[in-house]
Amino acid sequence: MSAPGHFPGTSASATIDARASALLEPLTALAIEAGAAILAIRCGTLGIVEKVDGSPVTQADLAADRIIADGLARLAPDIPSLSEERAGDMTPPFADLLFVVDPLDGTKEFIAGRDEFTVNVALVANGTPILGVVGAPALGLVWRGHVGHGATRVTCDASGAALVEPIHTRPLPASGTPWVAAVSRSHGDARTDAFIAGRPGAIRKILGSAVKFGRVAEGAVDIYPRLSPTSEWDVAAGHAVVVAAGGKITDAHGAPLRYCAGRPGFILPDFIAWGDPAAEL
Repeated sequence: MSAPGHFPGTSASATIDARASALLEPLTALAIEAGAAILAIRCGTLGIVEKVDGSPVTQADLAADRIIADGLARLAPDIPSLSEERAGDMTPPFADLLFVVDPLDGTKEFIAGRDEFTVNVALVANGTPILGVVGAPALGLVWRGHVGHGATRVTCDASGAALVEPIHTRPLPASGTPWVAAVSRSHGDARTDAFIAGRPGAIRKILGSAVKFGRVAEGAVDIYPRLSPTSEWDVAAGHAVVVAAGGKITDAHGAPLRYCAGRPGFILPDFIAWGDPAAEL
């Protein structure tokens, strides 16, 4: 079976795959640049406003969005982008190849002074994420993956040097062995709590933003369920990273997720990130 997002035997598939490979390093650099801008703003006075849906937005969100938008326009002017901060500009039908961006995922974490916020950039092909970059600037980490080609973690130090290591998800622990479930610090819900409670012995690890996907991808966490609505830009980059690292992402019933499929508000009703693709619901 081919990897999600790959279409064997077609020249279009090969072209998309080659293009995604060529974009991995530039998108990593772009996420790091946006992250540096966020950190610079965090050192100053933070202005916060409330969006129509009640969620907060800061000048850091907007600065990172401008950097990413400009960078994507230079790197791939023919590929449209869907960003949390510009979602109102997008109307169906959507392109077969699309960037999906959250310039600052975990704004509440950022405002609270915690370090678990991320910059998320994904390349989605025909509704499936095939390339993802999740940068955690305050942690000095970037998780990235190209489906079918593996995933890596980039550790950046203050001098700008970077250590690049391959990462892989881990098998679900054997019966009777505790396993680790990532849970949100800011977005708990009853369905997710019940799902985890149905796995006796599960250890809850509280994390913010798309850091949870990174921890699944590197094998530090076994599963990340989110059984309440969230936005596609919160998930797409992490989706690609986890799948590239050997895991899988499904909806609550085990079916594949489809992005930019015309759902109102670009909402995903639920999802589960599995480190072990053979794990049972």
